[in-house]
Amino acid sequence: MIYNIAGLTVKIENCGGRTLRQAKPYLAADQSEGQDVDLVINVNQKRVEAAVKEHPELSAPDWDYMISGNDFYVGLLRFDGILLHSSCVVADGVAYAFAADSGVGKSTHTKLWLKHLGDRAYILNDDKPAIRMIDGKLYACGTPWSGKHDLSVPKIVPLGGICFVERSTVNRIEPATVQQAVFNIFSQTLRKLGEENMDRLLNVVENICSNVPLYTLGCDMSDEAFEVSYHAMKRTLAEVTDEA
Repeated sequence: MIYNIAGLTVKIENCGGRTLRQAKPYLAADQSEGQDVDLVINVNQKRVEAAVKEHPELSAPDWDYMISGNDFYVGLLRFDGILLHSSCVVADGVAYAFAADSGVGKSTHTKLWLKHLGDRAYILNDDKPAIRMIDGKLYACGTPWSGKHDLSVPKIVPLGGICFVERSTVNRIEPATVQQAVFNIFSQTLRKLGEENMDRLLNVVENICSNVPLYTLGCDMSDEAFEVSYHAMKRTLAEVTDEA
């Protein structure tokens, strides 16, 4: 089957239930044979069986889903894109990605945006959005690999900022230094890449650091945390837009 994911034409073969179920909203209207595709994802049974044998604590459908996602994000590097482990919320047509280790509360924080902004906001991807440079601009993209709650939308939205979340008893937000941002992005994206793909990853990270506001957010997951993050990020985006 052919899918449209992050602006790319993707052919997915030999994948199972969860992968195909979550990819269904991304199905391409054109399913004709012989068309050009950007990426081919082929998760054959041998790869799944080998993964289950090494890590039997996870099921075969789980491994099918994770292997297919890894293949997509590795391939995405050839198209100026990376995985960013984050919860990405869209507000008033602009995407904001909140990145953190699992359990810190990034999804809890983006739910506050939904609570306060109502139909002005939605979740683009709750776990693994693609961040991609297209025609000189950075975008956040929905993908089928969206975590246990399967919150994703097949859209491509201008990226207004990336915020690295940490727990704090005081709600505060400040610009992240380039050094902080690079470290945090590398901790929330693919690892164990070969030299060529690592070079591609570095290029995308450089584009991110040069083209979108980056923040560190300390928060306690209260309504005040939303007020602090939303108003600061919106204000900075307006300033950047005016300067441009």
